[in-house]
Amino acid sequence: MLRVDGGMAASDLTMQFLADILAAPVDRPIVMETTALGAAYLAGQAAGVCPDLPGFAASWQCERRFEPQMDAATRERKWAGWRDAVARTLS
Repeated sequence: MLRVDGGMAASDLTMQFLADILAAPVDRPIVMETTALGAAYLAGQAAGVCPDLPGFAASWQCERRFEPQMDAATRERKWAGWRDAVARTLS
């Protein structure tokens, strides 16, 4: 299982493709901008108004889980195409 965040995590299409190509579930949190959340948490912890780190980690909530749907043959074909494209770019 992969947990994602940030702007790109808002794209259902991208998250589904990621789950498919990794053959693993992808979890998207309710709060996708975790960098800002982390900074706010650290400030709150310094001020004594936020819980300890385990308490903060326990507050993570999944908004949506993307399950792999791509068959293995398609996944391998797409992965091989990507590797070929990278190899041609680097040569």
